[in-house]
Amino acid sequence: MMDEILEEFPRRFQALKEAVGQVMVGQDEVVDLVLTALFADGHCLLEGLPGLGKTQLVKTLSEALGLKFSRIQFTPDLMPADVTGTNIIEEDEHGRKRYAFREGPIFSQLVLADEINRATPKTQSALLEAMQERTVTSWGETRPIDRPLLVLATQNPIEMEGTYPLPEAQLDRFLFKVLVPRPGRSELVEIVERSTRSHPPAAQTVMEREELLRWQSTVRDVAAAPQVLDFAARLVEASHSDGARAPELVDRYVRFGASPRAAQSLVLAGKVRALADGRPQLAYMDLRWAAPAVFRHRLVLGYEAQVDDVTADKITAALLEAVPDLAEDAA
Repeated sequence: MMDEILEEFPRRFQALKEAVGQVMVGQDEVVDLVLTALFADGHCLLEGLPGLGKTQLVKTLSEALGLKFSRIQFTPDLMPADVTGTNIIEEDEHGRKRYAFREGPIFSQLVLADEINRATPKTQSALLEAMQERTVTSWGETRPIDRPLLVLATQNPIEMEGTYPLPEAQLDRFLFKVLVPRPGRSELVEIVERSTRSHPPAAQTVMEREELLRWQSTVRDVAAAPQVLDFAARLVEASHSDGARAPELVDRYVRFGASPRAAQSLVLAGKVRALADGRPQLAYMDLRWAAPAVFRHRLVLGYEAQVDDVTADKITAALLEAVPDLAEDAA
């Protein structure tokens, strides 16, 4: 059975990646990370300049998966009920009036939260329950959201005027923070050629909802040795200034380290990576691969980091260098 899984999952992962590639040009690392989050049943925060295809990526992914897609354009006047839904008064054929719940766009399967940092904290917090619990509570009643639910949120890193930075509690709900780079010249030429045709390319549906849910369940069954899980825990511990093996950059620049959810994210993302490589067991290299996208939004840096141009990625690199694969007491 496991041999069949190790053969089938890499093939299906690659088929989905190729379907997205029918529309998207380049951005291989971005697509890999988003697909990893998808199979890990996690959410992604996409950060990049306007026009880099963040919205197109989400729409293309919904086409390739045949999932119900919704888009929420976050603005300062967006209200929580615009996200979750609300009760409205309906009148039946006998003229009797009653309250009925009208679902908001969060009741979907693939949700694009566009420019999420433009909404007020009150509206941003409306996503918290849905992202973590896959439920919405309104008017005293809790309603489940059908799985899968993948929230892909975008934000622009340079337009800070009129924005509301996401609080740490909400950032922690995202499995990954993915940086979307500018395309190279040859990629830009290909983007222009594809997008200016009379019939732009569209992604073919290569995976259905039931298969995706099955793979999400299978990923959690990937074996993980205790020493590899311990490595994930030690990485998170070292992100705190009082943690063992904390590097000098952490002591100097990190106000608050990563939460326990970071260790969970490392392991889940690493399991997807292992399975996509056709391996039955989580490895140290899987955690190292996932670490930048996992820690990027979970390390709260002080003002000195901005002055000295020290980023979360630099600190993550220092963590990976400072923390050995094997614990000293096990070596």
